[in-house]
Amino acid sequence: MKTFSAKAQEQNPTWWVIDAKNQILGDVAVAAANLLRGKNKPTFTPHVDTGDFVVVLNAAEVRLSGKKEQQKIYTSKAGYVGNQKVENVERVRARRPELLVERAVKGMVPHNSLGRSVLGKLKIYSGAEHPHEAQNPKPFAVA
Repeated sequence: MKTFSAKAQEQNPTWWVIDAKNQILGDVAVAAANLLRGKNKPTFTPHVDTGDFVVVLNAAEVRLSGKKEQQKIYTSKAGYVGNQKVENVERVRARRPELLVERAVKGMVPHNSLGRSVLGKLKIYSGAEHPHEAQNPKPFAVA
């Protein structure tokens, strides 16, 4: 019996919609990361992009458990001396709410070229509207 290995050009990706309204951020990120990688498919191959496209709606209304809204911090650094920037979740949500979901999903995909290509199939919107109706996305229920 030969070992099966999926090929990227033979994949037929589907589109999924995840509504993040009143959902826990981690649950939304896990569901999105699994769909992006293709882990829900029987043809999953770790080194091949076998995943689907994911549209996350209502990213501005995602919930965090506990006191993470005030206590969790996001840091960024440009490489210059004294140029470390620190923001908590409240400030990130006010400035750009899509970044919360994007950073959570980015930490759950591989940190290499495959992960970067997978993240290109993630579309995040802070409201309930999206421009991907032509792709007929299917709703995905976060468990």
